[in-house]
Amino acid sequence: MPVQPKPRDLLQQLRDFPHFEGIEDPALQWLIERGEYHILPKDDYLFRSNEEINTMQILLRGGYVIRREKDGKKQEMGVWEAPYVSGVLPFSRMTRITAEAKVIEELHFLEIHKNCFTEMVNVSYLLVQRLVSIMTERVRDYQQIQLMNEKLLALGKMSAGLAHELNNPASAMVRSSQELQRHMTNTPEKFKATITMRISPDDVDVVNDILFERLTARVDTQELSLMEREERTDDLTDWLADRGITNVEELTDTFVDWDFRPEHLDSIAEVIPQESLGPVLSWVETNLTTESLVEEISTASKRIAELVSSIKTYSHMDSDPSMEFIDVNDGIKSTLTMLKFRFKQKNVELDKTCDLNLPSIKALEGELNQVWTNLISNALDALPDDGTGKLTIRSYQRRDNLCIDFEDNGPGIPEDIRNRIFEPFFTTKGIGEGTGMGLDIVRRVLLRHGGTVALESSPGKTCFRVCFPL
Repeated sequence: MPVQPKPRDLLQQLRDFPHFEGIEDPALQWLIERGEYHILPKDDYLFRSNEEINTMQILLRGGYVIRREKDGKKQEMGVWEAPYVSGVLPFSRMTRITAEAKVIEELHFLEIHKNCFTEMVNVSYLLVQRLVSIMTERVRDYQQIQLMNEKLLALGKMSAGLAHELNNPASAMVRSSQELQRHMTNTPEKFKATITMRISPDDVDVVNDILFERLTARVDTQELSLMEREERTDDLTDWLADRGITNVEELTDTFVDWDFRPEHLDSIAEVIPQESLGPVLSWVETNLTTESLVEEISTASKRIAELVSSIKTYSHMDSDPSMEFIDVNDGIKSTLTMLKFRFKQKNVELDKTCDLNLPSIKALEGELNQVWTNLISNALDALPDDGTGKLTIRSYQRRDNLCIDFEDNGPGIPEDIRNRIFEPFFTTKGIGEGTGMGLDIVRRVLLRHGGTVALESSPGKTCFRVCFPL
């Protein structure tokens, strides 16, 4: 970019610069002498993604927006305006830019090459201190942004999982309630046919006894093989056809579901006249169908209640943020409920072996659930989705420690980066896929709880072991 003449009042502008308050004029004059003055018009770029960075910019007027590319789209990270110091700073290890800065208002800045930083220490140690302080603030602000992104990313995954998990029982409830409504519209006809029959109270009791015996002794006919179900359907169809019953298909489907056999129908036929047998069996089928639909609605609503309960347990929203004695197995269970959809998505096998007699530990359950979430999510990310992936979770007591292992059969973590995986912002994932804060959160949460996390990794076996002293 072209170098511009330095304005006459540049020294005064640096004197008025908030971060340089108290810096003596010789040091500010040194910045002017070593720096180059630039002016960038609106919509130009101060820097672009993946460019090497060698200079520090003291922004005196104007501003820019930082954007990162995610899934082929530009995502805004925020707006930075003068007075501000950007670029590389003394003692910074930054070498490349991972985003772009587009000027939104004509930008005036003084640019100093990093080769001058060594000399700067001898010119003004106070100036170096100020710039290092700016770097610390910048890292802290960036960390806050990344933490927020990590939470939003986790929230997005949880929301997607929750929506996916709630969709099935909710759809089942809607479907069953609609079917129940349709079914009930046919009840008056069947009721009329039944009520006009002349059957003794004793005979009604026999039918009721058979009906409620089947309701009470409900057998899970889902376990029947296709062949077994066809055989039972054929037997009931023959029985009904032999007695001139018309709505055979409707009756047999329901009777098979409720484990009715020809002998049960024989008991009904013994006390019911032939001409009344059809209406009575239709009445029995109506009651069984109503029971089935109500049962489906009840099962679906219980599933939704369980999911809501798991959310409360996971987030610990019903409790004050204070340490209490908790069972780690409960937190792992609720976390797995929240991430169940991801196991289905990636077709990953789960092997969970938990010692149910483990002692409780004093902890913030909501924070520990962040630990379980990050470790499980990372393992799932590392596993293939071809059905060969397996995640093993074990909780056990080893001497005076309570331990939880999260072991996957993925490709493993390369040896040259194992010492860096717990560093803030370090990630092997692409831009927008991870912030590099997950394992740092794990480390800091466990540090707060007096726990530790260790890693063992080789191709086909990666294990994160979390331990708490008892």
